[in-house]
Amino acid sequence: MEQVVLVIHLILALAIIGLVLIQRSEGGGLGIGGGGGGLGGLATPGGTASILTKVTALCAFGFFGTSLVLGILAGSHGSSKSILDELDKPQSLEITVIDEEGAGASIEIPSAQELPSVPVE
Repeated sequence: MEQVVLVIHLILALAIIGLVLIQRSEGGGLGIGGGGGGLGGLATPGGTASILTKVTALCAFGFFGTSLVLGILAGSHGSSKSILDELDKPQSLEITVIDEEGAGASIEIPSAQELPSVPVE
């Protein structure tokens, strides 16, 4: 599900980039809407700008929606445990000591919670 929404999100992002680039800006820009062709009112600068604006707005709405869906899906995958919850668990440390002949011995150092408490006078 998440991969499908992500692909749609990327397609919408590319569509928005393309639609914004082909729209006519105040100075002409990269717009292709000029030159009234033989398509009647559809290819006039005003008609083309209106259609491009509506399609861009529709793609932007879809992009915003997929962003929200991806955010919700990403939030549902995380665990509710905190790193601080791991501090309560006792952990010990194991050290292996190797002498000159290659013989090794393991020493286990208990955690602070496992050490016996000594009363202070």
